[in-house]
Amino acid sequence: MRGVRDGSPYAPHTDTETQAMLDAIGVDDVDALFDVPAAVRFDGAFGIDARSERETTRELADTLSDNDDVISFLGRGHYAHHVPAVVDRLSSRSEFLTSYTQYQPEIAQGFLQALFEYQSMLVELTGLPIANASMYDHATALGEAATLAARVRGASGSRVLVPELLPSERRSVLENYASGAGLTVESYPSDDGNADLDGLASIVDSDVLLIYAENPTVRGTIEEGLSAIGDLAEDSEALFCLGTDPVALSLLETPASVGADVVVGDAGALGLGHAYGMGHGLFVTREEFLRQVPGRLVGAGRDKSGRRAYTLTLQTREQHIRRERATSNICTNQAWVALRTAIHVAWLGPDGLLELAETAVRDARTLAERVDDIDGVRAPVHDRHHFREFLVHTDRPAPAIRDGLLDRGYAVHAVDEHRLQLCVTDANAHATDGLVAALSEVA
Repeated sequence: MRGVRDGSPYAPHTDTETQAMLDAIGVDDVDALFDVPAAVRFDGAFGIDARSERETTRELADTLSDNDDVISFLGRGHYAHHVPAVVDRLSSRSEFLTSYTQYQPEIAQGFLQALFEYQSMLVELTGLPIANASMYDHATALGEAATLAARVRGASGSRVLVPELLPSERRSVLENYASGAGLTVESYPSDDGNADLDGLASIVDSDVLLIYAENPTVRGTIEEGLSAIGDLAEDSEALFCLGTDPVALSLLETPASVGADVVVGDAGALGLGHAYGMGHGLFVTREEFLRQVPGRLVGAGRDKSGRRAYTLTLQTREQHIRRERATSNICTNQAWVALRTAIHVAWLGPDGLLELAETAVRDARTLAERVDDIDGVRAPVHDRHHFREFLVHTDRPAPAIRDGLLDRGYAVHAVDEHRLQLCVTDANAHATDGLVAALSEVA
């Protein structure tokens, strides 16, 4: 069957082909393949007129043309980078696209090797030796880090400390995890967009289980006190968890060098678009926590012939071991989206990945300087280095400016009454001239 990119969205069977398949399996008609209880069987009509493929395609195109043509300068955890065509082409191969979980290594060596490479890439970027493949998203990875800390820390601590600027949706998921494990989530203060180290130190004690920080932060600032946070965690015998993403990891100091015990984040910054919030979480940790890692790991060994072979290993979830010993209930490993990230990273290579990260710093700085020249606005709000995004102070109400920009085809965040947030990447950098002109009009 040809795929969408080959020109046909579907290729129906002929009556002859259908009958041949029915004869081969020994049934009279297609209905005999289904046993739908009468109570839930649909016996009405959908009211949809039959259309040819050409008519259906035209109607869909007309409907989609009603969508607003908006260029996104949104960020705050969802980042759009250009996805090379090779990612779509390779990941859409049938052996990848139709694969479920790679339980049978004898028929899934290619996919398992790709996932092993994905894990290896994260290990190299973070400096920590154990990466899984993979998590649902950044928020669930953070929740899993908290419950891992509860399992491995010897003391009876139950407090999880997070930045006060942590996005509410991420904190909500963490609190769901924490409630089931008997943990409490508390905030530590910020100072000009980064962690307030003195404020954090004042609330750290032996009852702290996990300290979480992000680099870059949700406001795009580069966190300068990571080593100090790591020292605070070590002194109190808490675990230090760092949130980040693969692009930032290629440029910023490695989590291992600042004392991180666990690294979480959204690996979908590469290989995926950011529409509909699509992503997948990364989870990397120390070797001593190997048997506490949630989800699955792909391991490498030797087959009977001595050749290198791959298999899923340490699947310590409740479907595979006794429920009371399970590390999590993660029921899928996001394998296909992790594959896309691995393809994208491999395509960029070390130099290309670093260049992309450096561009994220330069473009944010350049856009902030241009925005700062506009009357009625000031950028960036925080006197920090920035990665991809930054805050803008506005004299006029920020929501009104946001709405005015949207009317002109640009989507931005209004963080509060007088602050916008702008995010620039290689995917929207071409539109910064129009954004600056529109902002000049409405600000």
